[in-house]
Amino acid sequence: MWHIIKNEWIGLHRNRAFLGLSTGFMMVLLLTVVLGTLQTHLQQRQYESAKNEVRQQWENLNPMNPHGAAHYGTYVFKPNSLLGSLDEGVNGVTGKVLRVEGHVQNEIVHSEASQMQAVSKFGKLKSALLLQYILPLLLLFVAFRSVNSEKQSGRLKLLVLQGGQLQRLVWAKVLAVWLYGMALLLLTLVAYALASSSSIDANTALRVLFFFLSYGLFYFIISGLTVLLSTLGKNATIALTTMLGIWILWTIFLPNILMSTVDQWHELPSREAFKTAMKADRSKGIDGHNPSDERSKELKEQTLKKYGVEEVSQLPINFDGLRMQADEAYGNRVWDKHFGRLREILAHQKQDYQLAGVLNPFISLQNASMGFAGSDNYHHQEFLVRVELYRRDFIKTLNDKHAYGGSTTGDWQWKVDQGFFKSVSDFVYQPVRLSAVISHYFLDLVLLLAWSALVSLLLIFATRKMPLL
Repeated sequence: MWHIIKNEWIGLHRNRAFLGLSTGFMMVLLLTVVLGTLQTHLQQRQYESAKNEVRQQWENLNPMNPHGAAHYGTYVFKPNSLLGSLDEGVNGVTGKVLRVEGHVQNEIVHSEASQMQAVSKFGKLKSALLLQYILPLLLLFVAFRSVNSEKQSGRLKLLVLQGGQLQRLVWAKVLAVWLYGMALLLLTLVAYALASSSSIDANTALRVLFFFLSYGLFYFIISGLTVLLSTLGKNATIALTTMLGIWILWTIFLPNILMSTVDQWHELPSREAFKTAMKADRSKGIDGHNPSDERSKELKEQTLKKYGVEEVSQLPINFDGLRMQADEAYGNRVWDKHFGRLREILAHQKQDYQLAGVLNPFISLQNASMGFAGSDNYHHQEFLVRVELYRRDFIKTLNDKHAYGGSTTGDWQWKVDQGFFKSVSDFVYQPVRLSAVISHYFLDLVLLLAWSALVSLLLIFATRKMPLL
């Protein structure tokens, strides 16, 4: 079998058109990876610079009231995804900057797409585009004549009469095409590793491994299915047109149709409806800036009873800080309710869209690619949740200082110095664990394996029934 594979590769490299096309594609692919990695490193440096500058601004605040500092707030910047230079995923359209302040859970802003020139919004040349769309097309054009041309020339019958096994011959054709795709994929990942050697750790290396596995399975499906059609078809043109039709269906029509269907099954509320519902629920809670608010009065009575005094002026703490934190706690429950429901809808959409991989392995590839690259919506939502948890801790620290730091109720002129601001913890983002990513994209890997097994069974069955002429 390996002798046949070797001969296939020799034949391919003798084809000047194929050799020129492969060389050009490799150069574009390598250039895309290198430029993408350099851009990622540049963005990482900008991220670190902005993060440090914002932190210094916070630590060097002039003495002020803790709640005033909560309104001043700070900023959190979304770090680059681990393999963003290979698959940008949703990161090009999601924001990168989130303001952290009291009373408000802000939206993430400043997406890359919003800052691009209009002419460049038609799209960038990305590694994922080449690996998911162009490289499978190359495999398709390499494989569509593989068996059919042997039948038409009579060489296949001659090889079988000389003792060659038909099944082994067909499998050698499949593996020869598949190994060509794997060689280009491996070249891409090696270029990425060399360009990112300083930032690759064990977690990133394992992600690269699963990234490689996902694409390897999809390339086998494309190679095997094309050779299968070449085996069954009466001429190479039928095999080519049929496989092109399948490729167009998989990559263009089905993803859009299935995503639209999933959106209708699990419809997200409009932005305006979502904000209106949040505002309505938020208005039912305590108002931290309105002492005459009924809910504030209830909290006041409870606090006076707890400390056994009759007036807030007799409290050993600052009641204003307690009221502010009560306001925050209620707002947190509102956020959990509405954003929790939003995440549930997104989770249902994701699950149903993943199941569509039964019909279309390309969907499973895209899901797994973004997931292991850390550039999918799951990673983005995890970032938003972690920033919100930090915001809550950040504001509670300020409110607790206001309440228990030594000031009295009504004394808004009381201030804390820079030493306190330096003691407030900074946001530190920990990458999502690989085990969590695997659990979210296990179904996609299983479906890619199932498609590979199905194509293998079809090849075995076809080679048993295939006429030699």
